[in-house]
Amino acid sequence: MALNDYFTGLQHVGIPSKDLDVTIDFYKSLGFEQAGLFHNGENRCAFMKFGNLIVETWEGDPVAMENGAINHISMNCTDVDKAFAAAKEQGLNVVNDEIQSIPSFWDNGIRFFNIQGPNHETIEFCQIVK
Repeated sequence: MALNDYFTGLQHVGIPSKDLDVTIDFYKSLGFEQAGLFHNGENRCAFMKFGNLIVETWEGDPVAMENGAINHISMNCTDVDKAFAAAKEQGLNVVNDEIQSIPSFWDNGIRFFNIQGPNHETIEFCQIVK
């Protein structure tokens, strides 16, 4: 069982936003379309799509406002439970003690976990619940 058995490629790149409306307008000006706008508690999260590239941007978290400000990259996970087990079995630096969820995203929510790479990069493994 290897982690790469349970993801198909890049799902999205996550970038926190200082002003979500300005960020949405910026990406629209580049030709992106708004694929989704969701609430996560008091905050909003937008998914901006251009071809096969999706940028997730949200409000409510600190924003670095400097180069290198991407928060995470997300891999499209086919089975988050098996991927989580495989990541732990491989001895990867799993950040979460358990699988996380946000029920308000997409039609039925998402389930995900994060690992940390050797350069302190966060890699999310995210399954959109069907």
